[in-house]
Amino acid sequence: MEIWFLILVSLSICALLKSTLLLFFPSTTKPSLTLPPGPPTFPIIGSLLWLRLSFFNLEPILRSLHAKFGPIVTLRILSRPVIFVADRSVAHQALVQQGALCADRPPASATTKIFNSNQHNISASYYGPTWRRLRRNLTSEILHPSRVKAYSPARNWVLQILKTRLESPSSSGRPVAVIEDFQHAMFYLLVFMCFGDKLEEEEIARIEEVQRRLLLNFGKFNLLNFWPTLTKILLRKRWNMLYKFRKDQEDVLIPLIRARMKLKEEESRKMKEDSDNINEKEIKNIVCYVDTLLSLQLPDEKRKLDEGEMVSLCSEFLNAGTDTTSTALQWIMANLVKYPQIQDKLFREIKGVLVGGGDGTQDQVKEDDLQKMPYLKAVVLEGLRRHPPGHFVLPHAVTQEVVLDDKYVVPKDGIINFMVAEMGWDPRVWEDPKTFKPERFLNISYINGGEAFDITGNKEIKMMPFGAGRRICPAHGLAMLHLEYFVANLIWSYEWKPVDGVDLSEKEEFTVVMKNPLKAQVCKRLK
Repeated sequence: MEIWFLILVSLSICALLKSTLLLFFPSTTKPSLTLPPGPPTFPIIGSLLWLRLSFFNLEPILRSLHAKFGPIVTLRILSRPVIFVADRSVAHQALVQQGALCADRPPASATTKIFNSNQHNISASYYGPTWRRLRRNLTSEILHPSRVKAYSPARNWVLQILKTRLESPSSSGRPVAVIEDFQHAMFYLLVFMCFGDKLEEEEIARIEEVQRRLLLNFGKFNLLNFWPTLTKILLRKRWNMLYKFRKDQEDVLIPLIRARMKLKEEESRKMKEDSDNINEKEIKNIVCYVDTLLSLQLPDEKRKLDEGEMVSLCSEFLNAGTDTTSTALQWIMANLVKYPQIQDKLFREIKGVLVGGGDGTQDQVKEDDLQKMPYLKAVVLEGLRRHPPGHFVLPHAVTQEVVLDDKYVVPKDGIINFMVAEMGWDPRVWEDPKTFKPERFLNISYINGGEAFDITGNKEIKMMPFGAGRRICPAHGLAMLHLEYFVANLIWSYEWKPVDGVDLSEKEEFTVVMKNPLKAQVCKRLK
């Protein structure tokens, strides 16, 4: 069916001859914009070819284009120019210095609108009041330091779950394939933060299966966006599969949302009946993400969120906090297995903090201990630099004409994306950039009270694993805490040894993961 679809679309070029000629031979009465250079444009066919490529498959093509045309190149995909930036200083110009102009999002495709409720989530919302309200709700209600600290018992609970899963195969001498354990643990934690309850394992597994199936299969639906009216006829089965994915998602998440709504209504009623029965402070300390969505008002539309929009926001919360963190955790642990001297150095630092001033009986790294471990922070930062979970940010759109690098113009509504991995591997900034060398960060930060490395890129972008500017990942602080906490405890509790070497080659899923997932011998340490 796809072959016939391509043939039909190719034939449609004849019907679009006028617009094609205007594209190649624009009217001389209108001044043309000086777009960044790029390869020749082939209307219709070119868009189809680009749409069939994922960002991961597009990345080597973009590298060759940047080598030919420079750090900023233009592709024309569908009706808009799409600019790809590989230079960190140009990225700083766009995202920080001209951040207000480059903070919008392009219109969502027909397929993604189904899952973001017509751009009613934080990552896809247009830059404006709705986006501000959704983002402020997350940052002030869930990511506020006091709320993050309140979830400390949940992190400890999840750590014990993870350790139990790791020790089960290792007790029989079998190697551990850790990525599923990491994903499972992070998903447990995010589900608790989202829905405020320790769900049954079967229920969590059901949510996890629905979310992962969607993440791993969503790329196959890109072709549907080329001409939705036509593809809904020619590729009807694929559209039906997409709708089924959304229904499955709603079937598992809406009951949890309704259950939380019912619980909060009962608590509110009991508080009115007898204020002594429930400690109001205790209720506030277990606020979860869904609680904040139940009372949220959309400023433009003067209404509360509907259930579909809450499903989209909860799905975004679960996906953003699970796969990115578990992917980064696997990459970091893979390098600590591959380079035992780095693992040993990290263990010695942890031991110095936990044993140096105490009796040596502390069996776990506590969150307050993390601030005393500069090498741990360096290991995490180096993992994010060398292996960012996403090699691109989500596309940005400009709200008015923007000049970049003093010579290129991005037209209004143009789309910009940024090559995250390339910036972290820039040899002009990072010596021997493909080598995993945490010591490079010790020269920058955390020594003798020195200023911390600016992961936000506000002053200067040297790497941007969480993005930068106004659309930076709002949970970057929480992600750093989770990575430091779990890496420290995994190294303190176990010695990690390779099994048949460690292969650091990559492949793309929702994030850029290890092509051959890490397997290791995990042995309890005798401290």
